[in-house]
Amino acid sequence: MIKIKTKEEIKKMRKAGKLAGELLIYLEPFVKEGVSTQYLNDLAEEFTKEHGAISAPLNYNGFPKSMCTSINNVVCHGIPSEKEILKDGDIINLDVTVILDGYHGDTSKTFLVGNVDEEVVNLVKRTENAMYKGIEAIKPGKYLYEVGKTIEKYINKFGYSIVRDYTGHGIGAKFHEEPAVFHNYTAKNRIRLKEGMIFTVEPMINMGKSHRTITSKEDGWTVTTADNSISAQFEHTVLVTSKGVEILTKVD
Repeated sequence: MIKIKTKEEIKKMRKAGKLAGELLIYLEPFVKEGVSTQYLNDLAEEFTKEHGAISAPLNYNGFPKSMCTSINNVVCHGIPSEKEILKDGDIINLDVTVILDGYHGDTSKTFLVGNVDEEVVNLVKRTENAMYKGIEAIKPGKYLYEVGKTIEKYINKFGYSIVRDYTGHGIGAKFHEEPAVFHNYTAKNRIRLKEGMIFTVEPMINMGKSHRTITSKEDGWTVTTADNSISAQFEHTVLVTSKGVEILTKVD
Protein backbone atom coordinates (compact mmCIF):
# COMPACT_ATOMS: atom_id res chain seq x y z
CA MET A 1 0.00 0.00 0.00
CA ILE A 2 1.43 3.36 -1.04
CA LYS A 3 0.22 6.03 1.37
CA ILE A 4 -1.03 9.31 -0.10
CA LYS A 5 -0.17 12.02 2.41
CA THR A 6 -2.77 14.48 3.69
CA LYS A 7 -2.21 18.25 3.67
CA GLU A 8 -1.40 18.12 7.39
CA GLU A 9 1.10 15.30 6.88
CA ILE A 10 2.74 17.19 4.02
CA LYS A 11 3.20 20.23 6.28
CA LYS A 12 4.95 18.05 8.84
CA MET A 13 7.08 16.39 6.17
CA ARG A 14 8.17 19.82 4.91
CA LYS A 15 9.35 20.76 8.40
CA ALA A 16 11.16 17.45 8.94
CA GLY A 17 12.74 17.65 5.49
CA LYS A 18 13.91 21.22 6.06
CA LEU A 19 15.55 20.23 9.35
CA ALA A 20 17.34 17.28 7.74
CA GLY A 21 18.65 19.58 5.00
CA GLU A 22 19.82 22.11 7.58
CA LEU A 23 21.62 19.35 9.48
CA LEU A 24 23.73 18.49 6.42
CA ILE A 25 24.58 22.17 5.92
CA TYR A 26 25.57 22.43 9.59
CA LEU A 27 27.88 19.40 9.33
CA GLU A 28 29.66 20.46 6.12
CA PRO A 29 32.40 22.70 7.69
CA PHE A 30 33.40 19.83 10.00
CA VAL A 31 33.98 17.35 7.18
CA LYS A 32 37.74 17.66 6.84
CA GLU A 33 41.02 15.81 7.18
CA GLY A 34 41.78 14.55 10.72
CA VAL A 35 38.15 14.44 11.90
CA SER A 36 36.65 11.16 13.11
CA THR A 37 33.30 9.93 11.88
CA GLN A 38 32.26 9.55 15.54
CA TYR A 39 32.80 13.29 16.01
CA LEU A 40 30.51 13.99 13.04
CA ASN A 41 27.96 11.59 14.51
CA ASP A 42 28.04 13.38 17.87
CA LEU A 43 27.58 16.77 16.20
CA ALA A 44 24.59 15.44 14.28
CA GLU A 45 23.00 13.99 17.42
CA GLU A 46 23.52 17.24 19.34
CA PHE A 47 22.08 19.38 16.53
CA THR A 48 19.06 17.10 16.17
CA LYS A 49 18.24 17.18 19.89
CA GLU A 50 18.70 20.96 20.07
CA HIS A 51 16.03 21.30 17.37
CA GLY A 52 13.50 19.14 19.18
CA ALA A 53 13.94 16.13 16.93
CA ILE A 54 15.16 12.53 17.14
CA SER A 55 17.86 10.79 15.08
CA ALA A 56 15.93 8.09 13.21
CA PRO A 57 18.88 5.74 12.51
CA LEU A 58 19.81 5.37 16.21
CA ASN A 59 18.65 1.90 17.32
CA TYR A 60 16.66 1.43 14.09
CA ASN A 61 16.73 -2.35 13.63
CA GLY A 62 19.74 -2.30 15.95
CA PHE A 63 21.81 0.32 14.08
CA PRO A 64 24.14 1.71 16.78
CA LYS A 65 24.67 5.33 15.70
CA SER A 66 22.77 8.51 14.81
CA MET A 67 23.70 8.62 11.11
CA CYS A 68 25.53 6.64 8.42
CA THR A 69 29.08 7.62 7.38
CA SER A 70 30.20 5.84 4.21
CA ILE A 71 33.77 6.41 3.00
CA ASN A 72 35.24 5.63 -0.45
CA ASN A 73 34.31 2.01 -1.30
CA VAL A 74 31.54 1.91 1.33
CA VAL A 75 28.24 2.12 -0.54
CA CYS A 76 25.97 2.76 2.46
CA HIS A 77 25.29 2.06 6.16
CA GLY A 78 28.82 2.85 7.33
CA ILE A 79 28.97 3.03 11.14
CA PRO A 80 30.65 6.09 12.73
CA SER A 81 33.73 5.29 14.80
CA GLU A 82 36.41 7.13 16.79
CA LYS A 83 38.99 5.01 14.93
CA GLU A 84 37.77 6.10 11.50
CA ILE A 85 39.64 9.32 10.68
CA LEU A 86 39.07 11.26 7.46
CA LYS A 87 42.13 11.49 5.22
CA ASP A 88 43.11 13.82 2.40
CA GLY A 89 41.59 12.48 -0.83
CA ASP A 90 38.67 10.65 0.80
CA ILE A 91 35.04 11.03 -0.14
CA ILE A 92 32.36 10.47 2.49
CA ASN A 93 28.60 10.21 2.30
CA LEU A 94 26.72 11.52 5.32
CA ASP A 95 23.21 10.05 5.45
CA VAL A 96 20.97 11.75 8.01
CA THR A 97 17.34 11.20 8.95
CA VAL A 98 15.47 13.17 11.61
CA ILE A 99 12.08 12.56 13.19
CA LEU A 100 10.27 15.82 13.91
CA ASP A 101 6.73 15.80 15.30
CA GLY A 102 6.41 12.14 14.32
CA TYR A 103 7.53 12.53 10.67
CA HIS A 104 10.80 11.73 8.91
CA GLY A 105 13.15 13.88 6.84
CA ASP A 106 15.82 11.85 5.01
CA THR A 107 18.73 13.19 2.96
CA SER A 108 22.38 12.48 2.17
CA LYS A 109 25.33 14.06 0.43
CA THR A 110 28.79 12.93 -0.60
CA PHE A 111 31.52 15.32 0.52
CA LEU A 112 35.08 15.72 -0.77
CA VAL A 113 37.91 15.70 1.77
CA GLY A 114 40.94 17.78 0.72
CA ASN A 115 42.54 16.98 -2.63
CA VAL A 116 40.43 14.33 -4.32
CA ASP A 117 41.45 12.64 -7.59
CA GLU A 118 39.75 14.20 -10.59
CA GLU A 119 38.09 10.95 -11.69
CA VAL A 120 36.56 10.58 -8.22
CA VAL A 121 35.42 14.23 -8.23
CA ASN A 122 33.70 13.49 -11.56
CA LEU A 123 31.97 10.44 -10.05
CA VAL A 124 30.62 12.57 -7.20
CA LYS A 125 29.40 15.36 -9.51
CA ARG A 126 27.76 12.91 -11.88
CA THR A 127 26.06 11.04 -9.05
CA GLU A 128 24.51 14.30 -7.85
CA ASN A 129 23.47 15.12 -11.42
CA ALA A 130 21.91 11.65 -11.73
CA MET A 131 19.82 12.21 -8.62
CA TYR A 132 18.48 15.53 -9.91
CA LYS A 133 17.76 14.08 -13.36
CA GLY A 134 15.80 11.28 -11.70
CA ILE A 135 13.86 13.81 -9.62
CA GLU A 136 13.06 15.90 -12.71
CA ALA A 137 11.39 12.84 -14.26
CA ILE A 138 8.75 12.81 -11.50
CA LYS A 139 5.30 14.02 -12.60
CA PRO A 140 1.78 12.96 -11.59
CA GLY A 141 0.37 10.43 -14.06
CA LYS A 142 3.82 9.21 -15.12
CA TYR A 143 5.30 5.92 -13.96
CA LEU A 144 7.83 5.61 -11.14
CA TYR A 145 10.16 3.65 -13.43
CA GLU A 146 10.92 6.92 -15.27
CA VAL A 147 13.18 7.81 -12.31
CA GLY A 148 15.41 4.77 -12.79
CA LYS A 149 15.20 4.91 -16.58
CA THR A 150 16.41 8.53 -16.61
CA ILE A 151 19.24 7.86 -14.14
CA GLU A 152 20.36 4.76 -16.06
CA LYS A 153 20.42 6.59 -19.40
CA TYR A 154 22.64 9.31 -17.92
CA ILE A 155 24.99 7.06 -15.91
CA ASN A 156 25.59 4.35 -18.52
CA LYS A 157 27.60 6.65 -20.78
CA PHE A 158 30.30 6.99 -18.09
CA GLY A 159 30.85 3.26 -17.65
CA TYR A 160 29.73 3.37 -14.01
CA SER A 161 27.32 0.92 -12.40
CA ILE A 162 24.12 1.56 -10.44
CA VAL A 163 23.65 -0.29 -7.16
CA ARG A 164 20.53 -2.47 -7.28
CA ASP A 165 20.61 -4.10 -3.84
CA TYR A 166 19.50 -0.84 -2.16
CA THR A 167 16.77 1.52 -3.28
CA GLY A 168 14.94 4.68 -2.39
CA HIS A 169 11.73 4.25 -0.42
CA GLY A 170 8.45 5.74 0.61
CA ILE A 171 8.68 7.75 3.81
CA GLY A 172 6.38 9.54 6.25
CA ALA A 173 5.42 8.59 9.80
CA LYS A 174 7.48 5.45 9.11
CA PHE A 175 11.15 5.53 8.12
CA HIS A 176 10.63 3.04 5.27
CA GLU A 177 7.31 2.70 3.45
CA GLU A 178 6.18 1.53 0.02
CA PRO A 179 7.25 1.91 -2.73
CA ALA A 180 10.84 0.78 -3.28
CA VAL A 181 12.42 3.29 -5.70
CA PHE A 182 14.89 1.62 -8.06
CA HIS A 183 17.60 3.74 -9.69
CA ASN A 184 17.76 1.59 -12.80
CA TYR A 185 14.89 0.74 -15.15
CA THR A 186 12.71 -2.12 -13.90
CA ALA A 187 9.09 -3.14 -14.47
CA LYS A 188 8.83 -3.46 -10.67
CA ASN A 189 8.43 0.33 -10.67
CA ARG A 190 5.43 0.31 -13.01
CA ILE A 191 3.59 2.40 -10.45
CA ARG A 192 1.51 5.38 -11.50
CA LEU A 193 2.65 8.52 -9.67
CA LYS A 194 -0.04 10.39 -7.76
CA GLU A 195 -0.15 13.76 -6.04
CA GLY A 196 0.66 13.34 -2.35
CA MET A 197 3.15 10.48 -2.71
CA ILE A 198 6.40 11.05 -0.80
CA PHE A 199 9.55 9.00 -1.31
CA THR A 200 13.32 9.27 -1.51
CA VAL A 201 15.51 9.32 -4.62
CA GLU A 202 19.01 8.23 -3.61
CA PRO A 203 21.17 6.69 -6.34
CA MET A 204 24.34 4.88 -5.26
CA ILE A 205 26.78 4.88 -8.15
CA ASN A 206 29.92 2.71 -8.29
CA MET A 207 32.95 3.73 -10.32
CA GLY A 208 33.53 0.07 -11.23
CA LYS A 209 31.52 -1.93 -13.74
CA SER A 210 29.96 -4.16 -11.06
CA HIS A 211 26.78 -3.12 -9.26
CA ARG A 212 27.24 -5.93 -6.72
CA THR A 213 27.73 -5.22 -3.03
CA ILE A 214 28.94 -7.06 0.08
CA THR A 215 27.55 -6.61 3.60
CA SER A 216 30.07 -6.91 6.44
CA LYS A 217 29.74 -10.14 8.44
CA GLU A 218 31.56 -8.40 11.24
CA ASP A 219 29.06 -5.62 12.00
CA GLY A 220 26.10 -6.72 9.84
CA TRP A 221 25.65 -3.20 8.44
CA THR A 222 28.56 -1.80 6.42
CA VAL A 223 27.97 -2.31 2.69
CA THR A 224 30.96 -2.15 0.33
CA THR A 225 31.39 -2.52 -3.43
CA ALA A 226 32.16 -6.13 -4.41
CA ASP A 227 35.06 -5.00 -6.63
CA ASN A 228 36.40 -2.47 -4.09
CA SER A 229 35.66 0.46 -6.43
CA ILE A 230 34.73 3.91 -5.13
CA SER A 231 31.01 4.62 -4.62
CA ALA A 232 29.08 7.88 -4.27
CA GLN A 233 25.51 8.70 -3.24
CA PHE A 234 23.13 11.65 -2.97
CA GLU A 235 19.60 11.63 -1.59
CA HIS A 236 16.57 13.86 -1.32
CA THR A 237 13.05 13.29 -0.01
CA VAL A 238 10.51 14.39 -2.63
CA LEU A 239 6.78 15.07 -2.86
CA VAL A 240 4.70 14.46 -5.99
CA THR A 241 2.66 17.63 -6.56
CA SER A 242 -0.17 18.48 -8.95
CA LYS A 243 2.35 20.02 -11.36
CA GLY A 244 5.46 17.93 -10.80
CA VAL A 245 7.72 17.50 -7.81
CA GLU A 246 8.83 19.36 -4.67
CA ILE A 247 12.15 18.56 -2.98
CA LEU A 248 11.41 18.58 0.75
CA THR A 249 15.01 18.27 1.94
CA LYS A 250 16.57 20.98 -0.24
CA VAL A 251 17.52 24.12 1.69
CA ASP A 252 18.65 27.31 -0.08
